[in-house]
Amino acid sequence: MAKQTFQGRPVVPGDLSGQATVSKQPFNTTSSYMENVWAGNTKTAPCTDQDNKDLYKKDLQGVILCTSQCIGSSMGGGCFMAVAGLDLAPKALLFSRHIDSVTASGVLMADIWQDKPIICVDLLGEDFLAAVETGDPVMVKADGSVQVG
Repeated sequence: MAKQTFQGRPVVPGDLSGQATVSKQPFNTTSSYMENVWAGNTKTAPCTDQDNKDLYKKDLQGVILCTSQCIGSSMGGGCFMAVAGLDLAPKALLFSRHIDSVTASGVLMADIWQDKPIICVDLLGEDFLAAVETGDPVMVKADGSVQVG
């Protein structure tokens, strides 16, 4: 695969690299994390959203999660803040579409209140989600540029 670069908008800026974990469908934060949040003492963050065939039962701790957007209840922001507090959050959230206000509140609270940033870039475009696959190398820059491949 040839390297491709996509330009997005940094919501929580930062530099990192790693492997992509991709959900081609929107990510339901509450369904994916609620059991981890209530357990409170788990060492891993398996995705508990059985409707998400891309991620179900995969450990979401420390991943670079690539998806179109987040969906779910208004508890989603609290879930991101909670998993960050438990050191179970993704390293990064990369969205092809616009971040929703609930997710934005969660990643900003984790960053500001807990000093546990979840690097977050949105508006990467539909071509980004079409290009990235689970396991692809990804490099994220603080300016919102994301290199795949």
